[in-house]
Amino acid sequence: MDVRDVCKSYRQRPVLRGVSLDLRPGQLVGVVGENGAGKSTLLRILAGDLAADSGTVERAGRLGCCPQETVLHQAFTVEQHLRFFQAAYDISRLTRAYELLEELNFTSYRYERVETLSGGTRQKLNLVLALMHDPQVLLLDEPYQGFDWETYLRFWNLAAALRDRGCAVLVVSHLAYDVSRLDILYRLDGGALRETERTATAGVAS
Repeated sequence: MDVRDVCKSYRQRPVLRGVSLDLRPGQLVGVVGENGAGKSTLLRILAGDLAADSGTVERAGRLGCCPQETVLHQAFTVEQHLRFFQAAYDISRLTRAYELLEELNFTSYRYERVETLSGGTRQKLNLVLALMHDPQVLLLDEPYQGFDWETYLRFWNLAAALRDRGCAVLVVSHLAYDVSRLDILYRLDGGALRETERTATAGVAS
């Protein structure tokens, strides 16, 4: 993914000011910034869900996107969500989806309705739906919110495995403690995106 000079304003209030970003296969990249810094706006533009006012976004390969707000229906089960997205992605089998359920340790919830799930378990399903078609570019907005410590570690192991398989992974968050896990870390501040040092405190928004 090649992003060049992306700008976006809301009611004449600039949110993104000439953002440029390269996301390459086999990279695990983080974007950190305070709440309201424009991170979700940037991710929506990268995903093609929102038009930029100016600038360009060039995408290549299958795209997966895990938004901050879960894309789930309260009355449907985990299994029904997998079936719906199987049809949407036009994939023949749910093999990868079931592997992800196992990796994230919630296979036992397959036939539970979303309305009965905790916030962290819903986020697990949200992540599986973004990954089940084996994307080549993955965009994640606050992907580990609601996770307990064990699931948090499982998430990072999964992210590293995806990178090692050649996936380009972008993690957007208001904080990122485990910055050593990232190949590149950017900070979004004042509408500008800047590469920053990957130190123990670099990923914490102040």
